[in-house]
Amino acid sequence: MTVAYISHPDCLLHDMGSGHPEQPARLRAVHQRLVESGLLARMQQREAPLATDAQLRLAHPESYLRRLQACSPGRGLYPLDADTHMNPHSLKAARRAVGAALLGVDLLLRNEASAAFCAVRPPGHHAERQRAMGFCLFSSIAIAALYALEHWGLHRVAIVDFDVHHGNGTEDVVAGDERILFCSTFQHPLYPYSGTGPAAPNVINVPLPGGCDGQRFRAAMLEQCLPRLATFAPELVLISAGFDAHRADPLAGMALEAPDFGWVTARLAEQAGLSADGRILSCLEGGYDLEALASSVQTHLETLLAAGTAPL
Repeated sequence: MTVAYISHPDCLLHDMGSGHPEQPARLRAVHQRLVESGLLARMQQREAPLATDAQLRLAHPESYLRRLQACSPGRGLYPLDADTHMNPHSLKAARRAVGAALLGVDLLLRNEASAAFCAVRPPGHHAERQRAMGFCLFSSIAIAALYALEHWGLHRVAIVDFDVHHGNGTEDVVAGDERILFCSTFQHPLYPYSGTGPAAPNVINVPLPGGCDGQRFRAAMLEQCLPRLATFAPELVLISAGFDAHRADPLAGMALEAPDFGWVTARLAEQAGLSADGRILSCLEGGYDLEALASSVQTHLETLLAAGTAPL
């Protein structure tokens, strides 16, 4: 088996305006790097379906879906908050982003792929149950976890979020659900200025200081996240794969390099091999320096491909 690469052209149509950091060029940079490196040809390429209302309601109430639909503009941009805007294509792109994650779960649990990577936008980990924020409309990774539990009958799913920003939306959806273990490493203080207070027992928040380098990040994962993950023994490992903790990223101040993302990917793949029959899915979240994003995704996928061909 191989890694599934799931994306859709609709994700390029979501555009929040000239100069916005969460731009279509992010996906183009990733795609170009994967073509040039030969990685794309080694993966199973799939188009993301549109998530249904029923699937979105795993995390979001009907009232929220109606409110977003009412805000979707016929032309131009509609501001949901200072950072998050919708154009006429945004809702469809966001449904594709969720649909990609759900297709990835299906492929893994049907044993049609060893791992899956969703090259999608908008990202999702800041979207709360009833609030779009932080460039995010739907809580894609949380919906994928709940889908695996409800549709496929799994009992334990882990979500690991190594984006530089706290996954407040994911936490809002999954906190208190003991079937899900959620771990978020993030720079603090930094948007959305959450994750440092008391948390539900199934949530592990790991605030890290500005300037945090790979050595300190790896130590935090080894001390605070990976032991809990091993004890939890997830049947599926999901990753909110944000690459904005890279030292070149313009929106944050951590100092990770591409090999650090490869290291954490390898550790998560090892856990997936131990408890989840190797099943691991990642969804693109942040990463706003195009060269750093492309190189980090390349390393992430090289690691997943190596894990998929290694004996367990």
